[in-house]
Amino acid sequence: MKYIYATASNIISPLGYNTASNYNASAKGNTSITLQRDHRKLPLAFYASLMETELLNQNFATLANPKGYTRLEKMMMLSIAETLSQQDIEINERTALIISTTKGNIDVLEKDSPFDKERVHLSSLAGKIQEFFKFPHEPIVVSNACVSGILAVAVAKRLIMAGTYDNAVIVAGDIISQFTLSGFYSFQALSHNPCKPYSKYRDGISLGEAAASLVVTSTGNAKNSIKIVGDASCNDANHISGPSRTGEGLFKSITRALDDAGLQANDIDYISAHGTATIFNDEMEGIALNRCNMTHVPLNSFKGIYGHTLGASGLLEAILGLEAMKNDEVLASVGYDEPGVSKPINVIKENKKVSIDNFLKTASGFGGCNTAVIFQKA
Repeated sequence: MKYIYATASNIISPLGYNTASNYNASAKGNTSITLQRDHRKLPLAFYASLMETELLNQNFATLANPKGYTRLEKMMMLSIAETLSQQDIEINERTALIISTTKGNIDVLEKDSPFDKERVHLSSLAGKIQEFFKFPHEPIVVSNACVSGILAVAVAKRLIMAGTYDNAVIVAGDIISQFTLSGFYSFQALSHNPCKPYSKYRDGISLGEAAASLVVTSTGNAKNSIKIVGDASCNDANHISGPSRTGEGLFKSITRALDDAGLQANDIDYISAHGTATIFNDEMEGIALNRCNMTHVPLNSFKGIYGHTLGASGLLEAILGLEAMKNDEVLASVGYDEPGVSKPINVIKENKKVSIDNFLKTASGFGGCNTAVIFQKA
């Protein structure tokens, strides 16, 4: 039987420029969400997690001239470079490049952008990254709202299982722009404080920006790697922005991923859930997890630490979950205090040492999309 492994990774966020620093900060409960007063992006003050521009440029200068690349391109390229430095794979005809993002270079449409407006096309973003690292194949772009990051892992798994590629380099990223801020503000979905997933007092999301990358391969070292054993994606087509009130799409994604992995609900030791801290999303997840008989499984949301990083969130949070598996540790869900959903769920209140053999990552997004991926210790 062919096994697919998740191996080298990197996270670039306001909390650090590698996976270890991000995991350590998360384990301490540090949050990168702060009050921002950038009137170019939004006339009102807002809570968000933003990369420091000068530090980003300083780090990128070790690769190339920062002036030639957009903010998102720099974040993604830095992440890939770090991941490739850890992984001894040859980029050849059997290597896929998968780009995950929701809005890509959307900031080039802003009035003060120095870049050509054509850079807004996702194919342009993908082409810049392909050219920089000399990937032989045209990149695969996964842009499916907020499930994009974890869906890209499922796509990589399936392509390798089918024999199309031997390995894949996945990179996911999104930035905070006028477009995204004004959009969520118009929905009245921005929190007035750092977001509080699953809390009785939650009032909306905090946005964030980050990039993450991961190597997925069929030639991993079984002793040191983690297998990707199950995946599924389902669209419940409920509403353009509102999740299904019955959790149908997420319920089907989880149950089908379990079937794919040959596991039962009680085999899952930990869930990294979506947890946006909006009223309807968190409630939907609670309903879906109850339908899946997973009320007992420890779960958290990393949104209270990083904010909602859109197309990056699923991959970033999966990588943190992989680190939790390696450490046999579950991390507290920052911002959680009193239960705020109608069905019982086991939100982690403090860090705990537990044995994690099977880890479930879920995500849900606009348009009714839902994805679940299961990882297992090799």
